[in-house]
Amino acid sequence: MKKLLPVIFCLLTLGSLSLFTVAAPFYENEVIFASLKNGSSKDLARFFENGVELNINGNQGEYSKNQAELVIRDFFKKYPPENFEIIHEGFSGDQIKHYIGTYTSMGESYRILLKGKLQEEEFRIYSLEIIKY
Repeated sequence: MKKLLPVIFCLLTLGSLSLFTVAAPFYENEVIFASLKNGSSKDLARFFENGVELNINGNQGEYSKNQAELVIRDFFKKYPPENFEIIHEGFSGDQIKHYIGTYTSMGESYRILLKGKLQEEEFRIYSLEIIKY
């Protein structure tokens, strides 16, 4: 029994580490979704790539991470969030993910399309579209 204790401890430790790596992307998604629901450009920008493609109601451009945060902050000020919910989640291979959601502000609805990829087990947003319905 004494010889089995180190083996059991090792298996439990490895099992908990694998649970953490599976749960980490889920946690990131929850922070991203909460930042959209709460209108927090700062929390959302934590997940931006260094270069981010933005399309806000037809105004398109490529921005640095800091510039993109300012653009999103301005959007949240003009259109404060009432609600945000995910309506679709998709995958392309192991590393590319996209989410489609509905953002509501002042009685108006917007479709949000987030595109990102996993890099070193972290989700990084490289494209964000916000289009009024």
